Amino acid sequence: MAELIFRGGTIVTLDDDHHVVAGDLAIRDGLIVQVGGAYTPATSDYTIVDASGCVVLPGLVQAHVHTCQTLARGRADDLELLDWLERVVWPYEGALDAAAARAAARLAMAELLLGGTTAILDMATVHHTDEVFAAADEAGIRATIGKAMMDAPHPAIPPGLRETTAASLDESARLATRWHGAGGGRLRYAYAPRFVLSCTDELLREVGVRARAGGYGVHTHSSENRAEIAAVEARYGKRNVLALHDLGLTGEHVGLAHCVHLSDAEIDVLAATGTHVLHCPSSNLKLASGVALVPELIARGVRVALGADGAPCNNNLDGFLELRLAAILHKPRVGPRALPAPQALHLATRAGAAALGESDRIGALTVGRRGDAIAVDLGGVHVVPSERPFSALAYACRASDVRHVAVDGALVDRDRTLLTMDLGQVLADARHHAHQVAVRAGL
Repeated sequence: MAELIFRGGTIVTLDDDHHVVAGDLAIRDGLIVQVGGAYTPATSDYTIVDASGCVVLPGLVQAHVHTCQTLARGRADDLELLDWLERVVWPYEGALDAAAARAAARLAMAELLLGGTTAILDMATVHHTDEVFAAADEAGIRATIGKAMMDAPHPAIPPGLRETTAASLDESARLATRWHGAGGGRLRYAYAPRFVLSCTDELLREVGVRARAGGYGVHTHSSENRAEIAAVEARYGKRNVLALHDLGLTGEHVGLAHCVHLSDAEIDVLAATGTHVLHCPSSNLKLASGVALVPELIARGVRVALGADGAPCNNNLDGFLELRLAAILHKPRVGPRALPAPQALHLATRAGAAALGESDRIGALTVGRRGDAIAVDLGGVHVVPSERPFSALAYACRASDVRHVAVDGALVDRDRTLLTMDLGQVLADARHHAHQVAVRAGL
Protein backbone atom coordinates (compact mmCIF):
# COMPACT_ATOMS: atom_id res chain seq x y z
CA MET A 1 0.00 0.00 0.00
CA ALA A 2 2.09 2.90 -1.28
CA GLU A 3 1.43 6.22 0.45
CA LEU A 4 2.23 9.77 -0.61
CA ILE A 5 2.01 12.61 1.90
CA PHE A 6 2.10 16.32 1.06
CA ARG A 7 3.25 17.59 4.46
CA GLY A 8 2.55 20.89 6.12
CA GLY A 9 0.81 22.90 3.43
CA THR A 10 -2.28 25.06 3.18
CA ILE A 11 -4.85 22.82 1.47
CA VAL A 12 -7.35 24.46 -0.86
CA THR A 13 -9.79 21.59 -1.22
CA LEU A 14 -12.09 23.01 -3.93
CA ASP A 15 -14.87 21.01 -2.27
CA ASP A 16 -18.46 22.23 -2.35
CA ASP A 17 -17.83 24.71 0.46
CA HIS A 18 -14.34 25.79 -0.65
CA HIS A 19 -12.78 24.67 2.62
CA VAL A 20 -9.19 25.68 3.27
CA VAL A 21 -7.39 23.59 5.90
CA ALA A 22 -3.85 23.31 7.23
CA GLY A 23 -1.75 20.20 7.49
CA ASP A 24 -1.14 17.06 5.47
CA LEU A 25 -2.75 15.62 2.36
CA ALA A 26 -2.39 11.84 2.43
CA ILE A 27 -2.89 9.53 -0.54
CA ARG A 28 -2.85 5.73 -0.30
CA ASP A 29 -3.00 3.42 -3.32
CA GLY A 30 -4.03 6.35 -5.49
CA LEU A 31 -6.92 7.50 -3.27
CA ILE A 32 -7.03 10.47 -0.91
CA VAL A 33 -7.36 9.19 2.67
CA GLN A 34 -6.85 12.34 4.76
CA VAL A 35 -7.15 16.08 4.19
CA GLY A 36 -5.64 18.31 6.86
CA GLY A 37 -4.21 17.68 10.29
CA ALA A 38 -1.18 15.52 11.00
CA TYR A 39 -1.03 12.19 9.19
CA THR A 40 0.86 9.15 10.44
CA PRO A 41 1.82 6.73 7.66
CA ALA A 42 -0.01 3.42 7.92
CA THR A 43 2.77 1.39 6.27
CA SER A 44 6.51 1.46 5.75
CA ASP A 45 6.02 2.17 2.03
CA TYR A 46 5.53 5.93 2.03
CA THR A 47 6.96 9.12 0.55
CA ILE A 48 6.75 12.52 2.21
CA VAL A 49 7.16 15.74 0.23
CA ASP A 50 7.62 19.09 1.92
CA ALA A 51 4.68 21.40 1.21
CA SER A 52 5.53 24.06 3.77
CA GLY A 53 5.07 27.52 2.31
CA CYS A 54 2.86 26.00 -0.39
CA VAL A 55 -0.78 25.81 -1.26
CA VAL A 56 -1.81 22.23 -2.00
CA LEU A 57 -4.72 22.03 -4.42
CA PRO A 58 -6.20 19.69 -7.03
CA GLY A 59 -4.14 19.43 -10.17
CA LEU A 60 -5.30 21.77 -12.91
CA VAL A 61 -7.48 20.24 -15.61
CA GLN A 62 -7.14 21.52 -19.16
CA ALA A 63 -10.21 20.51 -21.14
CA HIS A 64 -8.90 21.44 -24.59
CA VAL A 65 -5.34 20.88 -25.80
CA HIS A 66 -3.55 19.60 -28.92
CA THR A 67 -0.35 17.98 -27.66
CA CYS A 68 0.55 16.80 -31.18
CA GLN A 69 0.95 20.42 -32.34
CA THR A 70 3.72 21.40 -29.92
CA LEU A 71 6.56 21.17 -32.46
CA ALA A 72 4.86 23.97 -34.46
CA ARG A 73 5.26 26.44 -31.62
CA GLY A 74 6.16 29.84 -33.07
CA ARG A 75 5.43 28.84 -36.69
CA ALA A 76 1.82 30.03 -36.96
CA ASP A 77 1.85 33.52 -35.49
CA ASP A 78 -0.32 36.45 -36.57
CA LEU A 79 -2.95 34.50 -38.52
CA GLU A 80 -6.70 34.07 -38.09
CA LEU A 81 -8.20 30.62 -37.70
CA LEU A 82 -8.82 29.38 -41.23
CA ASP A 83 -5.54 30.75 -42.59
CA TRP A 84 -3.79 29.35 -39.51
CA LEU A 85 -5.18 25.90 -40.27
CA GLU A 86 -4.66 25.90 -44.01
CA ARG A 87 -1.23 27.56 -44.21
CA VAL A 88 0.50 26.02 -41.20
CA VAL A 89 -1.30 23.59 -38.92
CA TRP A 90 -2.72 21.17 -41.46
CA PRO A 91 0.56 21.02 -43.47
CA TYR A 92 2.43 20.51 -40.19
CA GLU A 93 0.14 17.74 -38.97
CA GLY A 94 0.22 16.10 -42.40
CA ALA A 95 4.02 15.96 -42.18
CA LEU A 96 4.14 14.29 -38.76
CA ASP A 97 5.45 10.76 -38.63
CA ALA A 98 5.09 8.49 -35.62
CA ALA A 99 8.36 9.56 -33.99
CA ALA A 100 7.58 13.25 -34.40
CA ALA A 101 4.06 12.84 -33.03
CA ARG A 102 5.45 11.16 -29.95
CA ALA A 103 8.15 13.81 -29.53
CA ALA A 104 5.53 16.56 -29.74
CA ALA A 105 3.29 14.87 -27.19
CA ARG A 106 6.17 14.20 -24.78
CA LEU A 107 7.23 17.84 -24.95
CA ALA A 108 3.68 19.01 -24.29
CA MET A 109 3.18 16.63 -21.40
CA ALA A 110 6.44 17.65 -19.78
CA GLU A 111 5.34 21.29 -19.95
CA LEU A 112 1.87 20.48 -18.66
CA LEU A 113 3.02 18.42 -15.69
CA LEU A 114 5.78 20.79 -14.64
CA GLY A 115 3.19 23.58 -14.74
CA GLY A 116 0.69 21.80 -12.52
CA THR A 117 -1.74 20.44 -15.13
CA THR A 118 -2.49 16.83 -14.18
CA ALA A 119 -5.40 16.03 -16.53
CA ILE A 120 -6.16 16.91 -20.15
CA LEU A 121 -8.74 16.47 -22.88
CA ASP A 122 -6.53 16.16 -25.95
CA MET A 123 -7.29 16.11 -29.66
CA ALA A 124 -4.52 14.38 -31.59
CA THR A 125 -4.15 14.49 -35.36
CA VAL A 126 -5.55 12.04 -37.92
CA HIS A 127 -2.75 9.49 -37.60
CA HIS A 128 -0.28 8.27 -34.94
CA THR A 129 -2.68 8.62 -32.00
CA ASP A 130 -1.18 5.48 -30.46
CA GLU A 131 2.03 7.49 -30.06
CA VAL A 132 0.20 10.23 -28.17
CA PHE A 133 -1.35 7.68 -25.84
CA ALA A 134 2.05 6.04 -25.33
CA ALA A 135 3.55 9.40 -24.41
CA ALA A 136 0.75 10.03 -21.90
CA ASP A 137 1.27 6.59 -20.41
CA GLU A 138 5.00 7.24 -20.03
CA ALA A 139 4.59 10.76 -18.65
CA GLY A 140 2.06 9.70 -16.03
CA ILE A 141 -0.49 12.37 -16.92
CA ARG A 142 -4.25 11.74 -16.79
CA ALA A 143 -5.43 12.06 -20.37
CA THR A 144 -8.58 11.64 -22.41
CA ILE A 145 -7.43 11.56 -26.03
CA GLY A 146 -9.05 11.14 -29.42
CA LYS A 147 -7.80 11.01 -32.98
CA ALA A 148 -8.86 13.96 -35.11
CA MET A 149 -11.51 12.91 -37.62
CA MET A 150 -11.44 14.62 -41.04
CA ASP A 151 -13.32 12.78 -43.79
CA ALA A 152 -14.80 15.77 -45.66
CA PRO A 153 -13.26 16.71 -49.03
CA HIS A 154 -11.47 20.03 -48.75
CA PRO A 155 -8.80 21.34 -51.16
CA ALA A 156 -6.62 22.66 -48.33
CA ILE A 157 -6.36 19.34 -46.51
CA PRO A 158 -2.98 17.76 -47.34
CA PRO A 159 -2.78 14.11 -48.44
CA GLY A 160 -1.34 13.10 -45.08
CA LEU A 161 -4.58 14.06 -43.34
CA ARG A 162 -7.15 12.73 -45.78
CA GLU A 163 -9.21 9.73 -44.73
CA THR A 164 -12.44 8.00 -45.65
CA THR A 165 -15.47 7.92 -43.40
CA ALA A 166 -15.10 4.20 -42.78
CA ALA A 167 -11.37 4.44 -42.06
CA SER A 168 -11.91 7.30 -39.61
CA LEU A 169 -14.59 5.43 -37.70
CA ASP A 170 -12.70 2.14 -37.73
CA GLU A 171 -9.48 3.68 -36.44
CA SER A 172 -11.35 5.53 -33.71
CA ALA A 173 -13.02 2.29 -32.62
CA ARG A 174 -9.68 0.46 -32.57
CA LEU A 175 -8.07 3.17 -30.45
CA ALA A 176 -11.00 3.20 -28.04
CA THR A 177 -10.77 -0.57 -27.61
CA ARG A 178 -7.03 -0.46 -27.02
CA TRP A 179 -6.70 2.58 -24.76
CA HIS A 180 -9.94 3.39 -22.95
CA GLY A 181 -9.34 2.51 -19.31
CA ALA A 182 -5.61 1.84 -19.74
CA GLY A 183 -3.08 2.99 -17.20
CA GLY A 184 -5.31 1.88 -14.35
CA GLY A 185 -8.10 4.10 -15.65
CA ARG A 186 -5.84 7.12 -16.09
CA LEU A 187 -6.16 7.00 -19.91
CA ARG A 188 -9.51 7.30 -21.67
CA TYR A 189 -10.83 7.76 -25.19
CA ALA A 190 -13.06 10.48 -26.65
CA TYR A 191 -14.27 10.69 -30.24
CA ALA A 192 -12.79 13.82 -31.81
CA PRO A 193 -14.36 15.05 -35.06
CA ARG A 194 -12.21 18.09 -35.74
CA PHE A 195 -15.03 20.49 -36.54
CA VAL A 196 -18.14 20.53 -38.69
CA LEU A 197 -16.31 21.79 -41.78
CA SER A 198 -13.82 18.89 -41.78
CA CYS A 199 -16.41 16.13 -41.41
CA THR A 200 -19.28 14.64 -43.38
CA ASP A 201 -22.74 14.44 -41.90
CA GLU A 202 -22.50 10.64 -42.05
CA LEU A 203 -19.41 10.66 -39.84
CA LEU A 204 -20.82 13.17 -37.37
CA ARG A 205 -24.08 11.26 -36.93
CA GLU A 206 -22.24 7.99 -36.46
CA VAL A 207 -19.91 9.54 -33.89
CA GLY A 208 -22.96 10.63 -31.93
CA VAL A 209 -24.41 7.13 -31.99
CA ARG A 210 -21.15 5.33 -31.16
CA ALA A 211 -20.15 7.69 -28.37
CA ARG A 212 -23.47 7.29 -26.57
CA ALA A 213 -23.56 3.54 -27.08
CA GLY A 214 -20.00 3.03 -25.85
CA GLY A 215 -19.96 5.54 -23.02
CA TYR A 216 -17.28 7.70 -24.65
CA GLY A 217 -16.89 11.45 -24.70
CA VAL A 218 -17.00 13.66 -27.78
CA HIS A 219 -14.49 16.49 -28.23
CA THR A 220 -14.78 18.97 -31.09
CA HIS A 221 -14.58 22.67 -32.01
CA SER A 222 -17.46 25.06 -32.51
CA SER A 223 -18.22 28.73 -33.15
CA GLU A 224 -14.64 29.92 -32.86
CA ASN A 225 -14.37 32.27 -35.80
CA ARG A 226 -16.87 34.36 -37.79
CA ALA A 227 -15.69 33.02 -41.17
CA GLU A 228 -16.07 29.45 -39.88
CA ILE A 229 -19.58 30.23 -38.63
CA ALA A 230 -20.54 31.74 -42.00
CA ALA A 231 -19.32 28.61 -43.79
CA VAL A 232 -21.35 26.39 -41.46
CA GLU A 233 -24.46 28.53 -42.02
CA ALA A 234 -23.94 28.29 -45.77
CA ARG A 235 -23.84 24.49 -45.51
CA TYR A 236 -26.67 23.89 -43.02
CA GLY A 237 -28.74 27.06 -42.96
CA LYS A 238 -28.12 27.23 -39.22
CA ARG A 239 -25.32 27.97 -36.77
CA ASN A 240 -22.77 25.52 -35.39
CA VAL A 241 -24.29 24.44 -32.10
CA LEU A 242 -27.73 23.96 -33.65
CA ALA A 243 -26.22 21.89 -36.45
CA LEU A 244 -24.27 19.75 -33.97
CA HIS A 245 -27.38 19.31 -31.85
CA ASP A 246 -29.38 18.07 -34.83
CA LEU A 247 -26.56 15.62 -35.61
CA GLY A 248 -26.65 14.19 -32.06
CA LEU A 249 -23.49 15.90 -30.84
CA THR A 250 -24.61 17.69 -27.69
CA GLY A 251 -24.95 16.40 -24.14
CA GLU A 252 -23.07 16.02 -20.89
CA HIS A 253 -20.48 13.82 -22.62
CA VAL A 254 -19.70 16.49 -25.26
CA GLY A 255 -17.10 19.28 -25.06
CA LEU A 256 -17.16 22.11 -27.59
CA ALA A 257 -13.96 24.12 -27.74
CA HIS A 258 -14.21 27.92 -27.96
CA CYS A 259 -17.89 28.89 -28.52
CA VAL A 260 -16.84 32.51 -28.93
CA HIS A 261 -19.80 33.63 -31.05
CA LEU A 262 -23.14 32.14 -29.98
CA SER A 263 -26.77 33.02 -30.60
CA ASP A 264 -29.36 32.96 -27.82
CA ALA A 265 -30.81 29.79 -29.29
CA GLU A 266 -27.40 28.10 -29.18
CA ILE A 267 -26.89 29.11 -25.56
CA ASP A 268 -30.29 27.65 -24.70
CA VAL A 269 -29.31 24.34 -26.32
CA LEU A 270 -25.98 24.22 -24.48
CA ALA A 271 -27.64 24.86 -21.13
CA ALA A 272 -30.51 22.43 -21.70
CA THR A 273 -28.25 19.57 -22.81
CA GLY A 274 -25.42 20.05 -20.30
CA THR A 275 -22.88 20.39 -23.11
CA HIS A 276 -19.51 21.73 -21.96
CA VAL A 277 -17.96 24.89 -23.40
CA LEU A 278 -14.15 24.65 -23.39
CA HIS A 279 -12.91 28.23 -22.97
CA CYS A 280 -9.43 28.98 -24.37
CA PRO A 281 -8.80 32.68 -23.71
CA SER A 282 -5.19 32.95 -24.93
CA SER A 283 -5.90 31.15 -28.18
CA ASN A 284 -9.03 33.17 -28.89
CA LEU A 285 -7.11 36.41 -28.35
CA LYS A 286 -4.05 35.43 -30.39
CA LEU A 287 -6.08 34.20 -33.36
CA ALA A 288 -8.23 37.36 -33.12
CA SER A 289 -11.30 35.14 -32.79
CA GLY A 290 -12.86 37.17 -30.00
CA VAL A 291 -13.81 36.72 -26.35
CA ALA A 292 -16.33 34.09 -25.29
CA LEU A 293 -19.01 35.56 -23.02
CA VAL A 294 -18.18 33.24 -20.16
CA PRO A 295 -19.91 35.03 -17.24
CA GLU A 296 -23.11 35.27 -19.26
CA LEU A 297 -22.88 31.60 -20.27
CA ILE A 298 -22.43 30.53 -16.66
CA ALA A 299 -25.32 32.75 -15.55
CA ARG A 300 -27.55 30.97 -18.06
CA GLY A 301 -26.56 27.54 -16.82
CA VAL A 302 -23.88 26.57 -19.35
CA ARG A 303 -20.98 24.45 -18.10
CA VAL A 304 -17.60 26.05 -18.82
CA ALA A 305 -14.08 24.61 -18.43
CA LEU A 306 -10.64 25.92 -19.42
CA GLY A 307 -7.88 24.90 -21.82
CA ALA A 308 -4.75 26.33 -23.43
CA ASP A 309 -5.47 24.88 -26.90
CA GLY A 310 -2.23 24.24 -28.84
CA ALA A 311 1.26 25.66 -28.86
CA PRO A 312 0.91 27.17 -32.38
CA CYS A 313 -1.94 29.44 -31.21
CA ASN A 314 -1.04 30.24 -27.62
CA ASN A 315 2.14 29.75 -27.57
CA ASN A 316 2.38 27.77 -24.36
CA LEU A 317 0.37 25.30 -22.28
CA ASP A 318 0.44 27.19 -18.98
CA GLY A 319 -2.74 26.45 -17.06
CA PHE A 320 -2.11 29.27 -14.59
CA LEU A 321 -1.96 31.78 -17.43
CA GLU A 322 -5.34 30.58 -18.72
CA LEU A 323 -6.71 30.72 -15.18
CA ARG A 324 -5.54 34.31 -14.69
CA LEU A 325 -6.79 35.40 -18.11
CA ALA A 326 -10.19 33.83 -17.54
CA ALA A 327 -10.43 35.57 -14.17
CA ILE A 328 -9.61 39.07 -15.45
CA LEU A 329 -10.64 39.11 -19.10
CA HIS A 330 -14.33 39.74 -18.51
CA LYS A 331 -14.11 42.38 -15.77
CA PRO A 332 -13.94 45.49 -17.99
CA ARG A 333 -17.13 44.42 -19.75
CA VAL A 334 -19.14 42.77 -16.96
CA GLY A 335 -17.75 44.37 -13.81
CA PRO A 336 -15.08 43.68 -11.18
CA ARG A 337 -16.90 40.70 -9.70
CA ALA A 338 -17.07 38.80 -12.98
CA LEU A 339 -15.47 35.40 -12.33
CA PRO A 340 -14.06 36.00 -8.83
CA ALA A 341 -11.02 33.93 -7.87
CA PRO A 342 -12.85 30.92 -6.34
CA GLN A 343 -15.09 30.62 -9.39
CA ALA A 344 -12.14 30.88 -11.77
CA LEU A 345 -10.36 28.12 -9.84
CA HIS A 346 -13.50 26.02 -10.13
CA LEU A 347 -13.32 26.34 -13.93
CA ALA A 348 -9.68 25.19 -13.87
CA THR A 349 -10.34 22.15 -11.68
CA ARG A 350 -13.83 20.80 -10.99
CA ALA A 351 -15.41 22.09 -14.19
CA GLY A 352 -12.57 20.55 -16.18
CA ALA A 353 -13.04 17.25 -14.35
CA ALA A 354 -16.72 17.30 -15.33
CA ALA A 355 -15.83 17.99 -18.97
CA LEU A 356 -13.60 14.89 -18.91
CA GLY A 357 -16.43 12.84 -17.41
CA GLU A 358 -14.50 12.43 -14.17
CA SER A 359 -16.27 14.79 -11.78
CA ASP A 360 -16.56 12.09 -9.12
CA ARG A 361 -12.86 11.12 -9.33
CA ILE A 362 -10.78 14.29 -9.64
CA GLY A 363 -11.06 18.09 -9.42
CA ALA A 364 -11.28 18.39 -5.62
CA LEU A 365 -9.24 17.18 -2.64
CA THR A 366 -11.73 15.09 -0.68
CA VAL A 367 -11.43 11.65 0.87
CA GLY A 368 -12.10 8.94 -1.70
CA ARG A 369 -11.13 10.89 -4.83
CA ARG A 370 -8.07 10.04 -6.89
CA GLY A 371 -4.83 11.58 -5.73
CA ASP A 372 -4.24 14.27 -8.38
CA ALA A 373 -2.65 17.10 -6.40
CA ILE A 374 -0.08 19.86 -6.76
CA ALA A 375 1.89 22.00 -4.33
CA VAL A 376 2.34 25.62 -5.42
CA ASP A 377 5.06 27.68 -3.77
CA LEU A 378 3.80 31.04 -2.51
CA GLY A 379 7.27 32.40 -1.77
CA GLY A 380 7.95 34.18 -5.05
CA VAL A 381 8.41 37.93 -5.16
CA HIS A 382 5.39 38.16 -7.46
CA VAL A 383 3.16 36.42 -4.89
CA VAL A 384 4.26 37.65 -1.42
CA PRO A 385 2.33 38.56 0.70
CA SER A 386 0.03 35.63 0.06
CA GLU A 387 -2.41 35.53 2.94
CA ARG A 388 -5.40 34.89 0.64
CA PRO A 389 -4.74 31.63 -1.21
CA PHE A 390 -7.58 31.93 -3.74
CA SER A 391 -6.34 35.35 -4.77
CA ALA A 392 -2.74 34.18 -4.99
CA LEU A 393 -3.63 31.20 -7.16
CA ALA A 394 -5.97 33.00 -9.56
CA TYR A 395 -4.21 36.32 -9.96
CA ALA A 396 -0.51 35.95 -9.07
CA CYS A 397 0.87 32.42 -9.39
CA ARG A 398 2.65 31.06 -12.44
CA ALA A 399 3.43 27.61 -13.78
CA SER A 400 6.99 28.04 -12.52
CA ASP A 401 5.69 28.25 -8.94
CA VAL A 402 4.62 24.59 -8.98
CA ARG A 403 6.89 22.61 -6.64
CA HIS A 404 5.41 19.09 -6.56
CA VAL A 405 2.91 17.22 -8.74
CA ALA A 406 1.14 13.89 -8.19
CA VAL A 407 -1.21 12.05 -10.54
CA ASP A 408 -3.25 9.12 -9.26
CA GLY A 409 -1.15 9.14 -6.11
CA ALA A 410 2.14 8.82 -7.99
CA LEU A 411 4.71 11.59 -7.74
CA VAL A 412 5.59 12.79 -11.26
CA ASP A 413 7.35 16.08 -10.37
CA ARG A 414 9.29 16.62 -7.16
CA ASP A 415 11.01 19.88 -6.33
CA ARG A 416 10.42 21.07 -9.92
CA THR A 417 12.15 18.00 -11.36
CA LEU A 418 10.25 15.76 -13.76
CA LEU A 419 10.49 12.15 -12.58
CA THR A 420 8.80 10.19 -15.35
CA MET A 421 10.81 11.31 -18.37
CA ASP A 422 14.34 12.52 -19.10
CA LEU A 423 13.64 16.20 -19.72
CA GLY A 424 16.93 16.78 -21.53
CA GLN A 425 16.11 13.99 -23.97
CA VAL A 426 12.56 15.27 -24.40
CA LEU A 427 13.89 18.68 -25.40
CA ALA A 428 16.56 17.26 -27.71
CA ASP A 429 14.05 15.01 -29.48
CA ALA A 430 11.63 17.91 -29.86
CA ARG A 431 14.23 20.14 -31.49
CA HIS A 432 15.33 17.36 -33.84
CA HIS A 433 11.86 16.39 -35.01
CA ALA A 434 10.57 19.97 -35.18
CA HIS A 435 13.19 20.78 -37.80
CA GLN A 436 12.48 17.64 -39.82
CA VAL A 437 8.71 18.18 -39.78
CA ALA A 438 9.08 21.82 -40.81
CA VAL A 439 11.20 20.79 -43.81
CA ARG A 440 8.72 18.09 -44.87
CA ALA A 441 5.80 20.51 -44.47
CA GLY A 442 7.53 23.30 -46.38
CA LEU A 443 7.25 25.67 -43.45
